[in-house]
Amino acid sequence: MKRILFPTDFSEAAKTAYIYALKFADSYDAEIFILHSYDLPIVDTPPLPETAAEVFDIVEANQFESFREEIPLMEQIAAEQSLSHIKTSKLLQYGDLIYNINKVCDDENIDMIIMGTKGATGLKETFLGSNAASVIAHTERPVLCIPAEAEYQPIQNVVFTTQYMDRDNDALAQTIQLAKKFNARIQCLYIKNDDDPIDIEERINEWKIYYRDEQIDFFNIDGQHIEQTILDFIENQAVHLLVMRTHKRNFFERLFHRSLTKKMAYHSKIPLLIFHEG
Repeated sequence: MKRILFPTDFSEAAKTAYIYALKFADSYDAEIFILHSYDLPIVDTPPLPETAAEVFDIVEANQFESFREEIPLMEQIAAEQSLSHIKTSKLLQYGDLIYNINKVCDDENIDMIIMGTKGATGLKETFLGSNAASVIAHTERPVLCIPAEAEYQPIQNVVFTTQYMDRDNDALAQTIQLAKKFNARIQCLYIKNDDDPIDIEERINEWKIYYRDEQIDFFNIDGQHIEQTILDFIENQAVHLLVMRTHKRNFFERLFHRSLTKKMAYHSKIPLLIFHEG
């Protein structure tokens, strides 16, 4: 991993996430691309054609000035973490956030997206939380979501949720490389359910044999409420990073109206790393 994209709205949640971006960049000797995306404000009465250009110029000028004012604050965060040596590039772009993220990912060959997210209460999702879920759903790069409540901790204990499917191995391989960078141990977590395939015990034993030389522990526990079971596990095990892989039309997708990975982006209090299928 050599290039990290850091989308930011300069909120407190984003500042917390920036520390993680710096730490990851330092561990991987990577460059950070700082992206601030903005759009025109919503008004009750659209501006007349002759004033539209003027409105856009004013918004653009204000965004540029705010962006310029925030950069020294980010440089201060890097200095406080003794990470001023990390190379950064600053990008200010007008338009849809997801479009801009995907464009930068393609143009700059981004390897990972790191961004802040806020939690949610019930069905009410906050602005940053919604953005994080949208990024997860509409990008192909791995996404590391940092909750606003999180404080940086050295990553020593990583949980990787799995169904012991063959297609989970690619994400686990990347998780193993990450864990080695931080000298961390991995806990593979499987939540038993009524839809278990008949050969699940055979799959578990195959994984244990295949990964016997890695620092991995295996946990297979009962839990009908998968989301809460995962949250309870990471709290009881003092986990520093939760890693999940998106799945399409499987048990997780059938169980929830929206994907479990999106739900965890709202409710997890620790960093959540998402790898995409394929």
